[in-house]
Amino acid sequence: MLTTQDSVTTDDILRKLCISVSHVLSSTTNSQITHAGMVQSITRTCLKPDLGCFSIFDGGFSGLVVINFSAPAAIEIYREYMLNMGMPESELAFSHTSDEVGNVMGELMNQMLGDFINKISKELQTSISQSQPKMLTINKELTISVDTNLDEAVARRVSFKTQNNHIFYLEFAMDKTEFIKLTDFDADEDFDLDDLLAEHGQGSTPKQIEPVASSKEKQMSSADDLFDELGI
Repeated sequence: MLTTQDSVTTDDILRKLCISVSHVLSSTTNSQITHAGMVQSITRTCLKPDLGCFSIFDGGFSGLVVINFSAPAAIEIYREYMLNMGMPESELAFSHTSDEVGNVMGELMNQMLGDFINKISKELQTSISQSQPKMLTINKELTISVDTNLDEAVARRVSFKTQNNHIFYLEFAMDKTEFIKLTDFDADEDFDLDDLLAEHGQGSTPKQIEPVASSKEKQMSSADDLFDELGI
């Protein structure tokens, strides 16, 4: 019940996003994923090495979420996720450039944003939709700036740490906005995480990874999708 907070700002929304990221990754990997208590103000969002993923959302407010995983962080999260699902370690990939790793990290980002959007939509009594997350393997010489047409954009960066102390970063940009409570109200009952995971296809048995194109073809396709998303 929203009775103690009379308004919700962009930084309040970011805090809720960070909670969703930590909660979903911790639950799906059965490990501890934490975020920093400090947030950095930035001027623009970028896709950076080694594995970058982004999604755009729109509706009650517009914004962009980017998560940049280092290779060690991506591999740790991928492997813990698959082991938690019951996959034998001998069948897991070892390189962050593997198509399977990209598929899993994209699916996890979809679950994180699904958790965030579900909760924030109920708490703010608004409707938000997201684009399908896009994942891109990036070499150390390439950084891609992701710009969106936002009204007085506010951009932030937050660092996250895996259980084995590998770092990855969330970058967040959205309209500068404020939701002001007019009257007290009861938010809809919160959903169960298991329902969300089931909705996205994660069950008690390992999820079959569908055949995909070669790494080179996938990177070319991902790049084309990325440029289409950015209007290039």
